[in-house]
Amino acid sequence: MRERPTPLDIRLMNVTASFMFGGGCILVLVLVVGWALRHPVFSINRIVVEGELVHNNAVTLRANVAPHLAGNFFTIDLPQAQTVFEQVPWVRKAEVRRAYPNSLRVLLHEHVAQAYWGAASGAAMVNTFGEVFEANLGELEREGLPRLDGPEGSAPQVLAMFYALEPLFQALDLSVDALSLRDRGSWLLVLSNEAHLELGSGTPEQVLQRTQRWLRTVRTVLERYQRTANAIEYADLRYTDGYALRLRGVNTISPAAAKALAQRQAAATTTNSPKNRPAEGRH
Repeated sequence: MRERPTPLDIRLMNVTASFMFGGGCILVLVLVVGWALRHPVFSINRIVVEGELVHNNAVTLRANVAPHLAGNFFTIDLPQAQTVFEQVPWVRKAEVRRAYPNSLRVLLHEHVAQAYWGAASGAAMVNTFGEVFEANLGELEREGLPRLDGPEGSAPQVLAMFYALEPLFQALDLSVDALSLRDRGSWLLVLSNEAHLELGSGTPEQVLQRTQRWLRTVRTVLERYQRTANAIEYADLRYTDGYALRLRGVNTISPAAAKALAQRQAAATTTNSPKNRPAEGRH
């Protein structure tokens, strides 16, 4: 005997009942999961801070950062939490990850200041990566940092040039106090004895070659005038066949040339066109 087919209305009722039952189960599951995610047992109650910290400590970080973290162990936005940590002074980079059951583990990398940056009145510094950042200068762990300056975005280039130039002056027992890259690409260097050196422009190799050429001969000039490197007051290395040098307490041009220069300066003053060029010699 053939089985009679199930009437269409019965089949529709069965499908509807199955659909409603499945939907109800999903709704209950969503409600249960939502309740569990909001339950206090999943709140983040521990932040583990790792890394070589000099200017921050774990207790202060937790106290300052925790109020700005939203969500619990499951719902917290890790990229947003990373941004919050990276807004803390001296923090260069933060790596944030969950640590079961209710903790965050944060690896912090701090800025390591290599130099001041820009105007002396500012709080900007340059780190070892050539990145400019701002922090409390009173928290510096090192003294005697040089001051670097240059157009916006040039900090890595200026820092690299400082690294290349600094060792060259050890032979004179001097160090680099300041290095500036001007808008037109020329370099100005200030030594620890307050001497100003015009290094000129060009590729880093050209600037270094001019500096090395000057260093090879300036000792002979100092010996000729019985002076030490501390007597160097100014040098202009932008000449193709030599340089101009001014020493403290030394007139580096002949008396006749000095007299002629003084006459020219007096004449220039009379015509309201002052040329305040100091007495310089070519070597």
